[in-house]
This record gives sequence, C-alpha cells and structure tokens, in this order.
Amino acid sequence: MTTINRRLFIKSTGAAAALSLAAPLVARAAADPIKVGGLHDLSGALDSIGIPMNQVFQMAIKEINDAGGLLGRPVEGVIYDPQSNMSLYSQYATQMAVKDRVAVVMGGITSASRETIRPIFHRFKTLYFYNTQYEGGVCDRNEITLGTTPAQTVRRVIPYAMNLFGKRVYTIAADYNYGHITSAWVKRFVEENGGEVIETEFFPLDVSQFGSTISKIQAAKPDFVLSAMVGTSHLGFYRQWAGAGMKSQIPIVSTVFGAGPEQVILTPEEGNGILSCFGYYEAVDNPTNTAFLARVKAAYPDNTPTISEISEVTYEGMMIWADAVREAGSIEREALWEVMESGKTYDLPAGKVSIDPKTHHAIRDVYIAELQDQVFQIKEAFPQSQPEDTQMVCDLVADPEANKHYEISL
Repeated sequence: MTTINRRLFIKSTGAAAALSLAAPLVARAAADPIKVGGLHDLSGALDSIGIPMNQVFQMAIKEINDAGGLLGRPVEGVIYDPQSNMSLYSQYATQMAVKDRVAVVMGGITSASRETIRPIFHRFKTLYFYNTQYEGGVCDRNEITLGTTPAQTVRRVIPYAMNLFGKRVYTIAADYNYGHITSAWVKRFVEENGGEVIETEFFPLDVSQFGSTISKIQAAKPDFVLSAMVGTSHLGFYRQWAGAGMKSQIPIVSTVFGAGPEQVILTPEEGNGILSCFGYYEAVDNPTNTAFLARVKAAYPDNTPTISEISEVTYEGMMIWADAVREAGSIEREALWEVMESGKTYDLPAGKVSIDPKTHHAIRDVYIAELQDQVFQIKEAFPQSQPEDTQMVCDLVADPEANKHYEISL
C-alpha cells in the first residue's frame, strides 16, 4: 500500500509539489477554488500512518465537491509530503500559509511536527486542525484538536487492564514528548488505582532491537507491559516479544498500537490479545461508520487503507470544517470558531463529537478494544469523554489569545 500510494503521489506532483484535487474545470472557471492544505507524511518513518490520513483527506474533498462544493466554489487540495522531516514541515507550512493561502490545514502526526507547524499557522492566522491522538496540553484557539488525549484513553484502559491482569506495570515508550508525558499519565493512573509502575524505558523512534529490554521485563515479572511505542521501527518489539515466547506469559496493553495499520502488519500469532484504547475503531457499530467504510472501499478498491482513529479523525476534521463553512457562510476563522464553539454535536463514523469551547479539543466517545486475528474487537465504550487533562491548563473562553503547549504537571 505504501509503495503504490507514494508512486502515485510522486508521479502526479513530485515529492514537494502541490496537488489539485477533484475540482471540475468548469467549476474552476466559474469560481476560484477554496484551497485546503494536507500536510501528512507520505514517505519517511511514519508514512504508514500518513498515507491513510492523506487518502481520507482526498476522499473528503471529493465528497464535498460532489455535493456542490462550498459557498458556490469548488474545494482544491494542496498537499505536501514533509517526509517525517521537521525542516520540511516548517518549509511547507510557511508555503501553505503565505504562498498557497489555504483556508485551513489538516496535518501533523507527532507532537514534534505539530509544535513545528502550529506556531506558523497561528502567526499567519491560518486555521489548523490537528487530527492525531496526543499527550494533551495544547492551548491555541487557532488549533482544533480532534484526536484523543490521555484523560480520555489512558485513564480508561489502565483500570480495565489492572482489573484483568494485576497491579504491577512495566512501561515502554517512545523517546519524545508523547512518550514522556503519556508515561507520566500512566504512572498517575496506575497509582490512583492502587498499582505500581516498576520500570519505565524510553526508545528513540529508529530503535528496532529490544532483546535486552525483553530480558529486563522477564526478570521484573510485571503483571502487564504498557506500551507507548510509536512507528514502524517499534513494531519490532511486538514481533520479538512473541518470538521470545512472552506473549502468552505477560499481556501487552498499548496507548498507541493501532494508530496506523499495525494490526494487519503483525501476524495473528504476534498481535492477538493486545489491548488498546482509541476514539475510533473500524468495529464501531453505527450506520454512519458502516457507510463511511463502504465509501472508503469504493474510493480505494485496490489499496483500501486500514482506518484508525488518526485517519478517521482526519475525515472528521474536513467534515466539521465544511459544515462550519456552510453554516457561517464564510471561510474566515472567526466565523468558523463561532459555529464550532456553539456546542454543536456532529454525527460521525466514530460516534458523537463536539468541540469543547474552552480547549478546542473534541468531546467524544472512546473505546477499549482487543486485537484478535488482525481485527480489533470492542470490549467497552465510554460515551462523551471530556479532554479533562487539557481542561486543567487551558481556558480559551477566558484567554482567547492563548498560544502555548503546556506540559501538564502531574
């Protein structure tokens, strides 16, 4: 899937060229298009996550245009591939805001990429949607944050896992903001539920060998391993864990496994039994999701992406933005903020979603699921979970000029 998509992208645009999408020539002649930016990793360390995000981004643009566009104008996608490179993220974000003059941007995966581009879009008053599960704490009225935070997911999965497996936890995590802050939340929620984190280890994103860590875990004998590992290289842990015969001895719970297509990359023997918690799984049972997955299959019959929270939320971002444009009759930020801050609830594939006016984060349904035979099976649902962590530090109603990422003190 990755190779096919990258080839199609490069063939039509070049590695750093803008791509025009789904706007009929006649319509363009009649009205200037509304440009929307897509800034997702189509190559590099996180392309397995970025490519599905880009696919649903393009699908959303086509759906909007097939329904008549917005304000009598077609919507045109401007897409760049930052290649998981922060310098390219900065370069393309500036180009989108200054040269392309896009109305809105959907983009960024890691917290590092978000904190590279968020200040640029804030400075140039370019509305920005961050559609990725992350560690919480962004307080910026210019950013709409639709992915889940630890108060919505880690808070749920920790007591669930402790009730199943026990109270002694060994944490392994990616060595950047997300891993460090999430690990602190893990410690807090474990201790609140009467447990103990016996060890926490951090690993750079390019580390792929975990033999010594597996030996340390074997010696420590935790009741379960809590993984906040990110990206393709870190899949090596799950494979080596199964290869060492540990999967049947010590369960794995993850705050991030399934953000990309990990569940179909690992074999059932490697992945069965992993628990995770997200704001979306393909198994969500509602008519909106059934229809959404059918449209994804129809749009990409030969390279159908596995849809995770991150890709589904990218679709959400486009639909929420488009709805706000229609209701406001404008693409101006201030008019769109007023619509999105009104408490409106959106019926989306993941369930019910609304925007918290204090934080511009999503209030959303959250699910715990277990992987079996490369398919996540939902075990429990938590309706309308609040981003309580970010609410601790952010109040955009009181301070609409805020522009900061807080590392929430625990």
